[in-house]
Amino acid sequence: MSDGKDSGRPVRVLLADDQPLLRTGFRMVLGAEDDLDIVGEAGDGVEAVDLSRRLLPDVVLMDIRMPRMDGVAATRAIIDARLPVRVLILTTFDLDEYVVGALRAGASGFLAKDVPAEDLVTAIRTVAAGEAVVAPRILKRLLDRFAETLPDPDATPPKAIGVLTEREREVLVQVARGLSNAEIARVLSVSETTIKTHVGHVLTKLGLRDRVQAVVLAYETGLVRPGA
Repeated sequence: MSDGKDSGRPVRVLLADDQPLLRTGFRMVLGAEDDLDIVGEAGDGVEAVDLSRRLLPDVVLMDIRMPRMDGVAATRAIIDARLPVRVLILTTFDLDEYVVGALRAGASGFLAKDVPAEDLVTAIRTVAAGEAVVAPRILKRLLDRFAETLPDPDATPPKAIGVLTEREREVLVQVARGLSNAEIARVLSVSETTIKTHVGHVLTKLGLRDRVQAVVLAYETGLVRPGA
């Protein structure tokens, strides 16, 4: 996967949504930004995957519910093809279960469809730069729905988490709670650079792409409990 867009050129964005009116709205908002370039539009998941292969956008703004192939399957196809493309999912709260599937499939983040325009623009830039967009309050709301199926946090930590040092586990817990590197540094009384290094080690040791997948893993393994 790409670690970020080339410096000096706009972020190339592909819009994938089955509603033409919404695509028009996104195009108007994003087109007003000098550093964003809409390179294509897809009306369904199959077309989104095809255009991702042909156009190689930096970011796909992907709707969840689309005909022929939904956003989760399309995201998985893009990630499995190892394209230098990152996926930012758009969703509504009544489709929460699809978002968890999209994150597991390799999406770099998700936003609600009614997100303010400036937040959408910032999220696209963040994802294009190789970072993940984690909406902690929304993620908590998602995972609260699955709390009954999550492991007991008092049980022995899963083997995967066992490869982390005590400090790395502490950092993962704070990441899962939605804290930024700067906020974690304040909580643990260390430098932000140190936290950045720890986060990198966590991702490498656990074989994760980004912070989004780290958050999901922390909840799935019971390291962090919804509502805690």
